[in-house]
Amino acid sequence: MESVTEQRKKKILSCIQPSGIPTLGNYLGALKNWPPLAEEFDGAFAVADLHAITVRQEPAKLRRQTAEVLALLLAIGLDPDKTIIFVQSQVPAHAQLAWVLNCFTQFGEMSRMTQFKDKSAAHADNVNVGLFAYPVLMAADILLYQADLVPVGADQKQHLEIARDIANRFNGIYGDVFTIPDAYIGKSGERVMSLQNPEKKMSKSDPNPKGTISIFDAPEVIMKKVKSAVTDSEAKVRFAEGKDGINNLMGIYSCCTGLSMEEIEREFDGKGYGDFKVRVGEAVVEELRPVRERYERIISDKAYLKEVAEKGAEAASGIADRTLKKVMKKVGFWIP
Repeated sequence: MESVTEQRKKKILSCIQPSGIPTLGNYLGALKNWPPLAEEFDGAFAVADLHAITVRQEPAKLRRQTAEVLALLLAIGLDPDKTIIFVQSQVPAHAQLAWVLNCFTQFGEMSRMTQFKDKSAAHADNVNVGLFAYPVLMAADILLYQADLVPVGADQKQHLEIARDIANRFNGIYGDVFTIPDAYIGKSGERVMSLQNPEKKMSKSDPNPKGTISIFDAPEVIMKKVKSAVTDSEAKVRFAEGKDGINNLMGIYSCCTGLSMEEIEREFDGKGYGDFKVRVGEAVVEELRPVRERYERIISDKAYLKEVAEKGAEAASGIADRTLKKVMKKVGFWIP
């Protein structure tokens, strides 16, 4: 009876690029939710290193960051005995399916991708074909695993839509080959903003280091950044229009403590921003402490990381290769 229940679980896939240590915003908005999602759904979680090379990478740094992000996936609580955790480039089917799907994607569709325009402007010296076709590789990631659901932020919704369009086009020609994926929108913490410019999303590429908290920042660094966060002159902790800095800190505190905005307002009624910032800093430190401590143990165990990567690649390939073989047969490739 248990196996039937397992079979009925919807499949969910999420990937993260090895482009540096994620921020508090990445953690509260996405990563924190992945272990519960892995319990609720049949999950696969990947380090998307193929996506990373659309921007020129230093090889040794890419290898190191790939291992670090794999260790982070374990540190946040994903269990390799219960869910598939793998490195994208170690499953060749991703690149193979991406080529096939390139041939079922229109040039005009790709040229309308907002992120391509933005990244082309940011990396004008390296506007490569991989950057242009990035959403097709993302579609291959999703469709290989027949994912029902994909956790996406606002900046990835357009890419999920093109994955759906490609899948529907392919299915329309060859029959029901691909599952059509739906977006899974997280419940909270979706938009953690910069501590120094709360009109912009917190980003690890922020030129002002005081605006961003890294998952692995030391407690004293976190506290210093929170204390220097932009607020306003009212000196009253309340959630309201025009109080972007305080709204952001309240959102962070809510994610870390589970308190509602009304409960936070009551807790700090009659208290100033100084008291509030100290409590926010303490809450963030305690939220990230177990992740940082687990990460430090895991990253030092190279044999264990290698074992997890190999096991994950084998499990991922088992699913991906079945889908790829079906696609290749439908298209007409000769498979003796």
